[in-house]
Amino acid sequence: MSTAIVVFAHGSRIESANQAVRAVAGELARAGGFERVEAAFLELGQPDLEGAVALLAGQGIRRIVIIPYFLTLGIHLERDLPAIVDRISQIHKSVELVTTPPLDGHPALLQILLERAKDS
Repeated sequence: MSTAIVVFAHGSRIESANQAVRAVAGELARAGGFERVEAAFLELGQPDLEGAVALLAGQGIRRIVIIPYFLTLGIHLERDLPAIVDRISQIHKSVELVTTPPLDGHPALLQILLERAKDS
């Protein structure tokens, strides 16, 4: 089964912020050896999640792992993302959508915070 990854971020009116998410998606693809990694946005950026899934499904992808590029489980991840995924699942019935937890709680975050504190 062909699998793709979508890095799902909030989106910003500042296009350089959206471009930074796209750059992270590209780096994830290269570092992980993943063939298909796309960025998608809740709002204020393109493509939205539905558009990214449609693009990937059109390329024959049948499993998509959605990685929220959010620090904590807030209203967007608790309410909005499940509703969007449910809606997309009704449209793309042959595509399995898997959503990972947010970044909060991952042990690497503590290491990042330690590095930032030491670098200041």
